[in-house]
Amino acid sequence: MDRYKDIYPFKIKLSFQKIRDNFQKRLETESNPISKKYIQGILDYSESYPELFDGIEDYENLKPYEKQIKILLDDLFPDVLTHNEIKVATVPFRNKMFRKTKRFESILNAVPYEGFEFLPRNFNIEKDYILACIIILNTYYSYNIDFFRPEYYDVPDADGHLKNYRLFVNADFVELIPTENAVKITPKDVDELLNRHNDIEFWKEKFPPNSWIFKGFAILNLTDVTADNSISEIKTLLLNNNILSDSKAVTLKMANILKSIFRLPKLEFGFALFNDEKETFQHSHSNFIDSFILDSISDNGCREAFCHGAYKAIVDQHKYFSITDVDSYSEKNPGNKFADHLKSKGIQSVILAPVSKNNKLLAILELVSYSKNDLNNINATKLDDIVPYIAETVENYEQEKQNRIKAIIQSEYTSIHPSVEWKFEEEAEKLFYETSEDNELKEIYFHEVYPLFGQIDIADSSTQRNSAIQNDLIHQLNKVLDIINSAFEVQPLPVYEQLGYRITDSLSHLSNGISASTEEKVEQLLRNDILPVLKHIKANVPSCQNLVEHYFNKIEQGNKTFHKNRDEFDETISRINSCMAGFIDLKQVEAQKLFPHYFDRYKTDGVEHNMYIGQSIVKDRNFNEVVLQNLRLWQITVMCEMENRFYEIQETKNFKLSSRSLLLAFNNTLTIHYRMDEKHFDVDGSYNARYEIIKKRIDKAFVKNSQERVTSKGKLTIIYSQNETQDEYLKYISYLQRKKYLNEEVEILDVEDLQGVSGLKAIRVGILYHKGDSSEKRVTYESLIKSLN
Repeated sequence: MDRYKDIYPFKIKLSFQKIRDNFQKRLETESNPISKKYIQGILDYSESYPELFDGIEDYENLKPYEKQIKILLDDLFPDVLTHNEIKVATVPFRNKMFRKTKRFESILNAVPYEGFEFLPRNFNIEKDYILACIIILNTYYSYNIDFFRPEYYDVPDADGHLKNYRLFVNADFVELIPTENAVKITPKDVDELLNRHNDIEFWKEKFPPNSWIFKGFAILNLTDVTADNSISEIKTLLLNNNILSDSKAVTLKMANILKSIFRLPKLEFGFALFNDEKETFQHSHSNFIDSFILDSISDNGCREAFCHGAYKAIVDQHKYFSITDVDSYSEKNPGNKFADHLKSKGIQSVILAPVSKNNKLLAILELVSYSKNDLNNINATKLDDIVPYIAETVENYEQEKQNRIKAIIQSEYTSIHPSVEWKFEEEAEKLFYETSEDNELKEIYFHEVYPLFGQIDIADSSTQRNSAIQNDLIHQLNKVLDIINSAFEVQPLPVYEQLGYRITDSLSHLSNGISASTEEKVEQLLRNDILPVLKHIKANVPSCQNLVEHYFNKIEQGNKTFHKNRDEFDETISRINSCMAGFIDLKQVEAQKLFPHYFDRYKTDGVEHNMYIGQSIVKDRNFNEVVLQNLRLWQITVMCEMENRFYEIQETKNFKLSSRSLLLAFNNTLTIHYRMDEKHFDVDGSYNARYEIIKKRIDKAFVKNSQERVTSKGKLTIIYSQNETQDEYLKYISYLQRKKYLNEEVEILDVEDLQGVSGLKAIRVGILYHKGDSSEKRVTYESLIKSLN
């Protein structure tokens, strides 16, 4: 049954008429009597089988015609070339093969699994339909539409590795015949078809299924381009990915391509970076790339790894160095650690390929095989087209590494923000040109700057951390109690019973909560009292030996087994903080474009940030109130986005934490001073110190005359002291309510008096959260928590 019947514009008639026409023409011009007799014989023979030339529509079963087809196609499939050529005669657009060369058959027979379908790479039935239509336009209507694109077939070999073959189609033996259902195509139709090149329904309208007859057959010629394709693939891989990136997929693909290029299914590769200054090797810091060189030597010493010849070829001359027989090499270089390491792994041949650029050695690519002579200096030349691209990616890796190191230094070891670097550069330049012997850097101040402070804090983090510790301790004590009880059943010793009571008592106390000393007391009980008894049980109670060994094995693995909950809690906190810090750092890039300002942020149980904005911060721009308003609105918007991000991070986590978000709106300017001793900015003067006091105390403050915290889960709290600040922020809130960042519930609250600070007020407003992929769908905090749980 023809499964393609209604999905192509053709009815297919398998016909060999064009072959017979070719023989008739040859007969008229042939002068060699032997050839002439052969051709006449073919023509006479063909008279007995007219159906082969009129066209066979039922071509699924061609067995009755195997002999006749072979005779007709012998000139196209000579036996002398059958083991060399990759060729097949086929019914066009039907994937029905009826004559194959021996080499083609061997390729298909080597496929290691059932059900393999011989189809082009990225086969698409709709595109194939359009291709068939273009063949009609070019062949029947004499258009010259360039539709050529290389077609490739990927066929697995006996080892499961893909071999790549490029297709060349011989369509000399085909004719196209319109049926009564064929639509006459006009030049206007062609223009529209080309403009609607992906509209398959329109193409089917102009070329309905089965409206043409495709009479004849096609010959497919294939060329093995596995090596060329692999080299092209590896170039693409290296251009789009860094071989040294910590990606398992990239490493596996690189390994498979190298196996394909060298036709060695068990080939392995390693990689070692080279430090030119220290003349040492270094790991690539990828979890998926090892180094056979580094595994064999100590202190990464370059000369220790190589014999004199290898060192000279690789390090001095940047030439390939191969070991075709590791056993022989080891005998000639006794004590060579690299050779001994290779022998211990069963490796028999090696290529070490220096990766260099601008006459500088960057790394070494290591190829190893488990068979002698597999790798040598002759096939090493296959790397000539690859190594330059590896050099490019290593150089990019080194540049990226240096950039990241600088970024780490900038973010972790100094508080000099890029927005204020100009001031430090000015002072440093003055110092550079100063001739006085007692010159020193002047103190750096920025006067009349507006502060903006915000924090997203993890709610009840201490309580949840204590709960995690509590659950871990209960779990561990229960495991120990099971062992003690099992031992008591076998040997009812008083010490087991007494210790069981103590453990039960500790579990009872733990169930009521933990205090600051609880963890230390339980650890002392486990270490000083329980451990000796467990050792005694292991030695004297055979039936409990496995239980004790299992417990000891968990202890020896470190604290992970019995610290599962607290580790998961700490990991969740760390992940949230890192994501929050990274998010606001990214958003800061946008904020600096609004107007340059000083920014820093800190990670605690949450993330807090400081911004200082004013004319003194910038060198060549004018500050005004609109700038301040823009950044205040930006700050509220980002806090809402951080709240959303906070809960998105936890969607797949067991621990479900909540947050409290807070902004401090301070309407007065102050002065910040760079403290040389502590290497960071601080507010200057006793009056300005009031701002720092407020910052440190407001997150734990209560609503006046209540026991309710002013910060609340699912809400943004804005602390302020002046009525004009309230009016300004209510405008921002109204705008963000229309933008669906905030809900309609707004509270105006009085804040309890703090030590040294009174008269503070707060605006508290509910945050709306994204739900799903649509940014239009927003939910309240309560709905969000319900869905997370």
